[in-house]
Amino acid sequence: MYLVAIAWIYVALMMVLAEATSSQGSVLGAIVTFALYGVLPVSIVLYLLGTPARRAARRRAEAAAAPAPSNQADGSGHAPGEPLVAEGKEP
Repeated sequence: MYLVAIAWIYVALMMVLAEATSSQGSVLGAIVTFALYGVLPVSIVLYLLGTPARRAARRRAEAAAAPAPSNQADGSGHAPGEPLVAEGKEP
C-alpha cells in the first residue's frame, strides 16, 4: 500500500521539477501541481485504505473499556433473591 503511495509522490515530484524548471512554468504552478496531483490524492487514498485498521482499533478499544461480565445469570451484577409473585396468587 505504501509502495504505491511513495511511487505516486515520486511521479508528482518529477512533474513538479519539470514544471519549475520549464521556461513556461513557474514555482507557484509547481506548488499547485504538487498539492493537487501529489498530496491530495495520496492522502485521500491512504485515508480510505486505512479505514479497516481504524475500525478494528476502535473495536479493540471499546472491548477493552467494556466492563467485565458478571457471574450472575441475568448479568445484572446484583445478588439473586426471591422471585416476585403477583399479589394474591401463590406459586
